[in-house]
Amino acid sequence: MKIKLFGTKIYISFLFAATLSLMLATDKTGLIIPTLFAVLIHETGHLLAMWAADCAPKEIRLIPASVQIVESFPKTNAAQVGIIICGPLCNAAVGAALFLNYRLGVDISLKFALLNIILAVFNLLPVSGLDGGRLIEMIIAKKKELYTAERTVKLLTIIFSAVIVLFGIGLLLNGRANISVFIVALYLAVCALIKR
Repeated sequence: MKIKLFGTKIYISFLFAATLSLMLATDKTGLIIPTLFAVLIHETGHLLAMWAADCAPKEIRLIPASVQIVESFPKTNAAQVGIIICGPLCNAAVGAALFLNYRLGVDISLKFALLNIILAVFNLLPVSGLDGGRLIEMIIAKKKELYTAERTVKLLTIIFSAVIVLFGIGLLLNGRANISVFIVALYLAVCALIKR
């Protein structure tokens, strides 16, 4: 499905809608909806930074396991860094505010605060497909070739994927299997293998 909003094309893939429907229908933890809100906060941070930097997104693609924002080229590297960092910053700010309210005795969900903080930290990992990977690529590309920067981030991604798989195997051997750990490792590995 394709729609246009404020001059931005929004594409929602069938697989995204089907995956989301399946997740909502089978969620026994009650964490899917709060996680979706945390992701919405994250992506809103990126979008606000794009509009502030006068490079509104051309297209937003909602596909399984990812929200891809095709942006106009920012005028400066500082604007690019601002756009990248605003997603995790929004999650961190919301998470910190909610945690502070929780500590002050306000009846809010501590889980939602932690979800935002976890999402911020996860997105800052120096791996392909995440904000941290884009930042590391930019830093390395300033001193070396772009090819070297991309290869370095892909190598880091493979290392992080292997560590997460080992963590998942450790959980499995201790009788606390968690399929989400393997899904994250698979997602990161796929990000490393996809040619950009």
